[in-house]
Amino acid sequence: MLSRSGLRAALAAVAALGMTAMAVAPAAAFTDAEKAELGPVIREYLIKNPEVLQEAISVLEKRQSDAEAQARAKTLADIKPLVFDSPRGVVIGNPKGNVTLVEFFDYNCGYCKHALSDINALVKANPNLKVVLREFPVLGPGSVEAAQVAVAVRMVAPDKYMAFHQALLTGRGQADRARALAAAKEVGIDTALLQKQASSPELNATLDESMKIAQALGLNGTPSFVIGDDVIVGAVGLEKLQQAVTAGGKTSTN
Repeated sequence: MLSRSGLRAALAAVAALGMTAMAVAPAAAFTDAEKAELGPVIREYLIKNPEVLQEAISVLEKRQSDAEAQARAKTLADIKPLVFDSPRGVVIGNPKGNVTLVEFFDYNCGYCKHALSDINALVKANPNLKVVLREFPVLGPGSVEAAQVAVAVRMVAPDKYMAFHQALLTGRGQADRARALAAAKEVGIDTALLQKQASSPELNATLDESMKIAQALGLNGTPSFVIGDDVIVGAVGLEKLQQAVTAGGKTSTN
């Protein structure tokens, strides 16, 4: 029969690790008879104390989140020049700012539309902030088409990129090539020059670079931000972004 101390240890393991307890404990730790006795006891304990499972899940999620953050930090340290200083990103704010915020966005992302006002407010309130905009078209073919036009705008009319960016991101309807060209025309860009860039290798190279960075950092949605040693996923709002900027990118907001 399983001893009282052995039972206590087994239940402690379950409390700490939830349904993974049996996977963690080596099979040889218990005899067949002890295993047969332990199963119903564990089941009864969990039924009477279901909050243990929620606690264990919370602990597991926290450990996974911490592990992901550590992995991202290590990867970011290896690719920082590509993330912050690549000429394929569009720079707004102070190009020589002492804090850099990189945004990965999609023109069909509703949350990115909301984040646009946050970015504008950050640039206005922080004269030493450098913002790098990176097209990250993950929401379908229309997003890819719009991003390709945006890259062409950067190539032929960089001074009008931000006006184009705001016009397209705040416009109604699905963003695609036609919508993007209309937005470019609206802000005074010669669309014929843009269409001449349609076969330029730079278009795909720019988007491939963004995808490469996003994959390395485990980004799977928009908007996503990188600042200092931090990766911030989602439209977290102006307050949290300002906290990260104020801390020089060292405030964790994952």
